[in-house]
Amino acid sequence: MKYDVANRRIWFKGEILNVNDAKINVLAPTSQFGLNVFEGIPCYWNDDEKQLYAFRLEDHYARLIRSLKLIQIKAPYTVDEMKKALIDTVKANEYDENLSVRQTIFVDGFGSWGSEEPADMFVAPIPRGRTSAEYNKKGLNCCVTSWQRIDDTTLSPRIKCGANYINSRMGQREALRNGYDTCIFLNAKGKVSEGPGSCFFMIKGGKLVTPQLTDSVLESITRDTVITLAKESGIEVVERSIDRTELYTADEAFLCGSAMEITPVYSVDKYSITNNVGEITGILHKKYLDAVLGTDEQHKAWVTAVY
Repeated sequence: MKYDVANRRIWFKGEILNVNDAKINVLAPTSQFGLNVFEGIPCYWNDDEKQLYAFRLEDHYARLIRSLKLIQIKAPYTVDEMKKALIDTVKANEYDENLSVRQTIFVDGFGSWGSEEPADMFVAPIPRGRTSAEYNKKGLNCCVTSWQRIDDTTLSPRIKCGANYINSRMGQREALRNGYDTCIFLNAKGKVSEGPGSCFFMIKGGKLVTPQLTDSVLESITRDTVITLAKESGIEVVERSIDRTELYTADEAFLCGSAMEITPVYSVDKYSITNNVGEITGILHKKYLDAVLGTDEQHKAWVTAVY
């Protein structure tokens, strides 16, 4: 790493700058209303190969384009230009460690929440160890938050936009205030949805169970990865609605996401699930790490070499 975090280089409007020199007008729609879409792209350092791999890069950009379409912001760059911006920024910082790279397209200028342009982009990498506390824990004590998850009739969680995460904030702040690490949301029908920035899985009777995408869940790339790896490992996967009380009797449970990775859930609402990494959770985490590090030959196409 060439620069400390407070002075790291980011890509901003076509230039690589010191993060402190990247400025957005205080009246810009992204500043006032969270009018932006983004991806958190995980990159993993393979020390044996001395190579940094970006994970499922094309899938992240495909989701970013879908988010732009749904929120009706005009894409200011092509996918190839987005990819080059990420690679150039990581190289400028000379990173040789695991990263989370925030790639955001935002609405600038002097418009309002109804504006669709001018749009621009920034790319900001950060070492994984410097991300939020809940993303760096070995296990999580969760609560079911009293706040309801947004859904497709209000502000769709299918859109990965900045404004959506205020809903996540409400649940997370409630969890922290009450002594938990993070929370689990229920949807409008009272069924389990997801965490604030992470998807939920549980193991019951040897089966891997997760909410359906229509249960107010982000179309998560990590979720898709876990399902794929589980099926390849001979683990039966069930996508269905989950009742709240099922959380309390799960054999194992975990939250997952690009930032969360795969993190065991130790308890929900003080109902103990496990005090360590469960067997199936451990198997899936190991397979996930093999995939992101580029050591899983079957899924070598999932990784893009940065250097």
